[in-house]
Order: sequence, then structure tokens, then C-alpha cells
Amino acid sequence: MHTWQMQEAKARMSEVVKRAQTQPQDITLHGKSVAVVISRETFNRLSQAQDSLVDFMRRSPLYGADDIVFERDPSLTREVAF
Repeated sequence: MHTWQMQEAKARMSEVVKRAQTQPQDITLHGKSVAVVISRETFNRLSQAQDSLVDFMRRSPLYGADDIVFERDPSLTREVAF
């Protein structure tokens, strides 16, 4: 990943965007990374709607198994102060 200082990135925005088509471009301010420029294709891939937790759990090999027993520790989870 190529790193650009903010001022340089502003002055050469066209080049930053062109390079982002092949790999992410890191933008820094005062030596700290503050932003990453990525291609639209990469953004779309990363932001696709993910399955819900319910869908994930339904794909579990344990889905529908009624004979699973979860043992619980009956002890208190914290000390009670009087």
C-alpha cells in the first residue's frame, strides 16, 4: 500500500485515485494514518449485505438438534457486598 501525506494526496488526487484501482492508498496527517482510498469495486465487495445472525445460525450443523444440553455453572457471577 502506498502512503501519501495529506498535502501531497490533495495535490495529486488524480494519481491517488488511479493507483487505488489496483491497491489501497493510505493517507496520513501528521504521520498518522487517517484514511484509505480504495476502488469502487473493492468498496462494493466489502460492503455487500451480510447474512443475518439468524441465517448464520440456521446453517449450523446443530440447527434443529433438540437434544443439546448446556450445563450452567450455578455459582454467583460476582461477590455480593453487604
